[in-house]
Amino acid sequence: MASIRFLARLIAAWVAALCVLLVCWQTLGTDRDFPTIFTLIWFVGLLLALGRGVSHLYRVRTIAGRIDPETVANRQRRRVEVPYGADETLDIVEAVVRGLPDIQDVTAARGGLQVRGTIRHAVVEPAPVPLRKRRPHDPFQRNTRINASVVPGEGACTVLFVCEPDSGAWTDWFNPDGGVSLEYAETLVRALTQRINERRNRERADARQTSMEKELTAAQLNLLQAQVEPHFLYNTLASAQELVRTDPARADKMLGHLIDYLRRSLPRTDGSLSTVGLELERSTAWLEIMQLRMGSRLAVHVDVPESCLAYAMPSMMLQTLVENAIKHGLEPKPGGGGVWIRAACDPTGLSLTVADDGMGLRMDGSGTGIGLKNLRERLRLTYANAASFTIGNNFPSGVAATITLPVTEAARA
Repeated sequence: MASIRFLARLIAAWVAALCVLLVCWQTLGTDRDFPTIFTLIWFVGLLLALGRGVSHLYRVRTIAGRIDPETVANRQRRRVEVPYGADETLDIVEAVVRGLPDIQDVTAARGGLQVRGTIRHAVVEPAPVPLRKRRPHDPFQRNTRINASVVPGEGACTVLFVCEPDSGAWTDWFNPDGGVSLEYAETLVRALTQRINERRNRERADARQTSMEKELTAAQLNLLQAQVEPHFLYNTLASAQELVRTDPARADKMLGHLIDYLRRSLPRTDGSLSTVGLELERSTAWLEIMQLRMGSRLAVHVDVPESCLAYAMPSMMLQTLVENAIKHGLEPKPGGGGVWIRAACDPTGLSLTVADDGMGLRMDGSGTGIGLKNLRERLRLTYANAASFTIGNNFPSGVAATITLPVTEAARA
């Protein structure tokens, strides 16, 4: 019924226009009959209007899925709620309007919270174009005005889109726009909804990133708390105090290594990664102190190619593995043993191994495992699933722990 009423209204408008022409002709007082050419022009115009009316109804049904007085109208209004402030909403709306095809003369009035533009439908073909390929210009086609207004609210805004032909409202009775205004109104709503969803997705991603950064910060604080272990510091100072009386030269050497270790253990405040070279220097300083304390019971072997020294890695991870090898592997072993630090690298990644020939993995629960748990958590937060950590028995005795790290832009020191 809506389709019939629409076409009947269109016919009635053209018939009314013909009646007005006849009345005007009669008021001129001429005795001549109404010119046949005018009647022919009117009839052709009516046929063209009916053809556009049918096309209009077809496009409206295709776009909206229904035909009713709201969808068949030449002038369309849409309201969209946006959960942002007025300035942010206006920026989004302006980007949506500028993204329409064939949009021209876009102006944004920030004081009035409005965005306006005009869609020009004239077809301009690059010359030369073969005659059979030229698209005929529809003389009934009108340009479309786009007007978007932002209405501020409490914590949100309302966006009002108005799409209408750039001619007077009286022309709607004679010339349907072929569903163009409806199409652009729906396009604006979809585009605005998509941008809001994309913005929300970015906000959720930022929130997840912030949460991950908080977890990483907590892990780094736990690491900082464990960087200078009180027992290690007390034992080293006690050993240095004893050596001052018996062997001042060794005491001086021990204090020098302790100062070097403490200096290199200061946390990086910019949150960036360290390098294999810096971590090796810190661990070497710590091992020098342990060698002075353990004497011949500790042998250190380092096999790290110079090409690997510049590779990026999280701070204190190498130190954690070295400490575990000494404390849980070599110190409890009568006669001590050796610790090996090895590295291998290529353009795709880095592999770092700390091995010892100590007591091996024991079932007595020695050690709390906090250091290794912290290490795994930091690897997860820094590299997601791109890094790995493995630990197992060394042959013929001891433990071997290996960290494998990727080489990415984000992981460059």
